[in-house]
Amino acid sequence: MSEFKFEIIKKMGVLSKSSSGWAKEFNLVRWNDRDPKYDIRDWGPDGGKMGKGVTLSKEELLALKELLNTMEL
Repeated sequence: MSEFKFEIIKKMGVLSKSSSGWAKEFNLVRWNDRDPKYDIRDWGPDGGKMGKGVTLSKEELLALKELLNTMEL
């Protein structure tokens, strides 16, 4: 299995936190030396382990923002 690298460029915020210390975070992350993307995923308490998540380009994030703005919650 090939190794991958990541760097959290900017922590945008925590969406939720579990009793085990894992947190669902919204961050700007650089994966494998590529351009940074916006990312939502669970991170372990020490930040070294991560769960599955979703990465979004700036354009995708803007489209999501537009969709969320039209929703009535």
